[in-house]
Amino acid sequence: MSDEHQISAVDLLRWAETLSGIARTGLGFTQSLYEKERFEEVLKVAADIRAAAIEEAEADALFEEWLASVGEGVAGYVTPKVAVAAVVGNDKNEILLTQRADSGVWLYPVGWADVGYSPSEVAIKEVHEETGIEIEPVSIIAVFDGLRLGFARLPLYSIVFHCRVLGGDLQGHPLETRDVGFFARDALPWPLAGGARWVDTAFDAIEGKQRPVDFDLPRTPAWRGEDSAD
Repeated sequence: MSDEHQISAVDLLRWAETLSGIARTGLGFTQSLYEKERFEEVLKVAADIRAAAIEEAEADALFEEWLASVGEGVAGYVTPKVAVAAVVGNDKNEILLTQRADSGVWLYPVGWADVGYSPSEVAIKEVHEETGIEIEPVSIIAVFDGLRLGFARLPLYSIVFHCRVLGGDLQGHPLETRDVGFFARDALPWPLAGGARWVDTAFDAIEGKQRPVDFDLPRTPAWRGEDSAD
């Protein structure tokens, strides 16, 4: 196989999660014992693929975990999780970044969407909890597929808001962050998570430049991962 057609761990992970979602959704809706057996076989294959993509994954344990998560009907329809992120700029056109406590990478404030909150309310809550800064969401600037971009190991969509600072004192969350700060475009910290994908979008918003909402372009075919823009 040539270098340009090498299968990456990100592709294996995405294919595993796609098969897992199809199988678990099928198990949640079907009443046929025959179909249940087939979907369980697909789920086992998905677990094997994910174990091949992530060394610490154990296929049998993963299969049992996925099987236990199967719901019935609508509750069993497997969809990506939702995360909400905030690009926050100050009056110096610097961006607010946090260094994650678990991985040490730097990224804008982001967290899971909480039940009972609207997306913009989640953005406000996450920024204040992670950095101590009070903000006002201005607009949605991006919607990203975290699994496709390699930002996450679970299927998730990230809604990114551009926000303005209202006040507050810069202080990182003691459990979720190692450090927080505002950074200029030419002085971004390292390691930076996926900066090549979002830095231009973020700083254009901070600097007041108008551009369409950023999103991942469709691929052809979608499951194989060949970007239509290539």
